[in-house]
Amino acid sequence: MALTTSPVASFADLVSPPAGSAMRRPGFIFGAGTSSYQIEGAAHADGRLESIWDRFCATPGKVLRGENGDVACDHYNRLDEDLDILKRLGVDAYRFSIAWPRVMDEAGKPNAKGIDFYKRLLDGLGARGIKAFVTLYHWDLPQYLEDRGGWLNRDTAYRFAEYADLMSRELAGRGDVAAWTTHNEPWCSAYLGYGDGHHAPGLKSNRWAAQAMHHLLLGHGLALPILRANAPQALHGIVINCAPGYADKDTAEDRDAALLFETYQNRWVLDPLLKGEYPKDLWRLWKGCEPLVLDGDMDIIKRPIDYLGINYYSRAVLASKGPDTIDWVRHPEVERTTMDWEVYPQGLQDLFEAFKRDYANLPPLYITENGMSSHDKVEGGEVNDLQRQAYLKSHFAACSRAMDNGVDVRGYFVWSLMDNFEWAFGYERRFGLVHVDFETQKRTLKRSALAYADFLKERAGR
Repeated sequence: MALTTSPVASFADLVSPPAGSAMRRPGFIFGAGTSSYQIEGAAHADGRLESIWDRFCATPGKVLRGENGDVACDHYNRLDEDLDILKRLGVDAYRFSIAWPRVMDEAGKPNAKGIDFYKRLLDGLGARGIKAFVTLYHWDLPQYLEDRGGWLNRDTAYRFAEYADLMSRELAGRGDVAAWTTHNEPWCSAYLGYGDGHHAPGLKSNRWAAQAMHHLLLGHGLALPILRANAPQALHGIVINCAPGYADKDTAEDRDAALLFETYQNRWVLDPLLKGEYPKDLWRLWKGCEPLVLDGDMDIIKRPIDYLGINYYSRAVLASKGPDTIDWVRHPEVERTTMDWEVYPQGLQDLFEAFKRDYANLPPLYITENGMSSHDKVEGGEVNDLQRQAYLKSHFAACSRAMDNGVDVRGYFVWSLMDNFEWAFGYERRFGLVHVDFETQKRTLKRSALAYADFLKERAGR
């Protein structure tokens, strides 16, 4: 197995939550996450169909250096090796996504070879005592559906429900599926995919983004009762990416800019899910872009969920550029990652406490992604990713403070398990606990991974 570790003393204190943290209590879940297109590779194997990301990557100028996910981390062919890494880390759970184009053909019939990969994945997790958090949609829509309009076509929501039905039936009884997730970050799918064109399918219209969001959320709501019927023992929910907004200056105008940012970044998704309505302030930013909503749609979208996954990375500082406009303010003196995102752990606590205050029906929360990209290199057989170690420790502390203040957080998944294909940034940005040499596919546990493993070992009393 091409895996390198370092025989050193315990690194647990480099990342561990504070002494006495509620995160240390029995039952709190620690994990790591990945997504199908970012790690699997095998893009043309065993009947897998083209996805919107295959097409997007093949379009000149869309992805840095013209890179793609054809091989990625070759996870499809290195499954057991990667499962052993999860076991070595000692995580309670693994969050992964299913590649929709891998498991169904254009007529909606199951692809047995593709489905078998996920059966082996779940069986492998179960044999290693690791729970599974399964995401159905992490952005790799089958291209044939995009050719019919993608998420701009209401029919895609119904095709998504059929896909959810197939997979929850096919994978029933395999491993220990603790949770089913409908969508990962519908904001990214809708806005980056259909609003500003930074992600697949690369369309640019705020009106399209609003309509795509509605159909994504409709698909979520349609899938929920199906998932509950097929997997009654599991939790069922959705994962959203959130960020708090802060006024650059303490003026009414900048405070309004911060409100507008949080409306389009957070409430655009949360209000339909938890209140059954779109926030009216959103249409101050996007005048005339309201989606077509049919009778009964919002009741479907606001069906109760068992948990809400939150992906948190950074904050935004906002200033007003005039009525109903916002401008992002960049302060160069603050610590940043190689994504140019500010390191701001306090934002996680502020965000969670605001959600607890604003949503009376807020379900239990899981941090389903948190982590950072850095320029990691293997030196002397080791990767001493100092910034990531400090990042995790400070964010664990922020989560602990939020829990102390009454926020119901039940798990924390570090993003990501391994370096991978980082969407439009190709392979340049490294988020992994595990370093991947993309030429040789050699895996090397970074010091953050060793520290995480040591902490989990000590917590378990091993």
